[in-house]
Amino acid sequence: MASTPLQPVRGTRDLIGEDHRRHHHVITAARRITGLYGFEEWATPIFEDTRVFARSLGETSDVVSKEMYSFTDRGGDSITLRPENTAGVCRALVTNGLTQSNLPRKVFYAGPMFRYERPQKGRYRQFHQIGAEILGAAEPLADAEVIAAGWNILQDLGISDGVVLEINTLGDAESRDAYRTALVAHFTAHKDSLSEDSRIRLEKNPMRILDSKDEGDRRIVATAPTIQPYLTPAASAFFAAVLKHLETLGVPTRENPRIVRGLDYYSHTAFEFVTDRLGAQGTVMAGGRYDGLVEEMGGPATPSVGWAAGVERLSMLLAATPAAPRPVAVIPVSEAQEAAAIQLTQQLRQAGVTAEIAYKGNLKRRMERANKIGARAALILGEDEVAQGIVQLRDLDAGTQDRITAAEAVARLRG
Repeated sequence: MASTPLQPVRGTRDLIGEDHRRHHHVITAARRITGLYGFEEWATPIFEDTRVFARSLGETSDVVSKEMYSFTDRGGDSITLRPENTAGVCRALVTNGLTQSNLPRKVFYAGPMFRYERPQKGRYRQFHQIGAEILGAAEPLADAEVIAAGWNILQDLGISDGVVLEINTLGDAESRDAYRTALVAHFTAHKDSLSEDSRIRLEKNPMRILDSKDEGDRRIVATAPTIQPYLTPAASAFFAAVLKHLETLGVPTRENPRIVRGLDYYSHTAFEFVTDRLGAQGTVMAGGRYDGLVEEMGGPATPSVGWAAGVERLSMLLAATPAAPRPVAVIPVSEAQEAAAIQLTQQLRQAGVTAEIAYKGNLKRRMERANKIGARAALILGEDEVAQGIVQLRDLDAGTQDRITAAEAVARLRG
């Protein structure tokens, strides 16, 4: 009796063929564009001490309370698969002793994240993110530059049409204190109509209610005050400077006073790149300024700003799948020419040409294999060719065939 074939765990998927080429294309573009801005790539562990995320995201956040993959390892330590990577980057800054020198640090990352949530279009329990962080810069230009890098990535991928940058300010600490008082008054007046989660947040961090997805909460949020009347002059000036820099950098913006980041360490700029091409879940890139997070990791006050974007969501917006490289097929007519064919295959590869040699089969079968793999050309070596130091170069698109030296074939195919 045959056993049931094993399937991927719910909320995960295999990246194969076209899926992987789209995925790889997004990351490669992001790596290149952030490199132009002076970002260096960091790779942090995919699991951390649970406190890295519990302290940074807040015990009452949905991520911590409902979505984290946490477990106790054999040493009795509480470990969590990373649900996001900003906290890990800040932890790495502190534990590697980088908080006092060569600031600001511009960091790019790419890799898998894990959240236990309902799988849906473009959202998985193992998903992938790219992200950019500027650590140790308090100036508005840092906010604008990291946003501009994100916008340039979207442009480079050809998916910026229909994507809008929505931006808001969360002000400084004084602004948020005044705003928090106003929010408490508003939500307390509607407390009986709030969801259970939002009633808990009302006691601990009322700004989190503004992020609620509960329909009843959303109606109450719609009439809540915005932060703008409570901004200090300094906070207003900071936001105005960010907007001016974005204009200079050529990034179109739309102010949205409802964009918030409910965590205590967020301040000033909050933003999202949104689109209507992914249905209701339209955010493709989001971030903000988080001046208190490095302190949460045990480091000194280190003003920082950054964003993260879902690779799956970005890859869904690509107009076309990047083409796979078309190889050259090297075909010995018989076993006697196999050694020469192997040597020629390696010469092609060393010259930067994708090349394949079939492991078995006669001339007909090897040519069939060349067509199946989408080869652009075939190099055929028979007894006479090997004896004369030449090859038959067959252009599989044009149908033409030439007898030239191996060196000429390599040069032509490389060009």
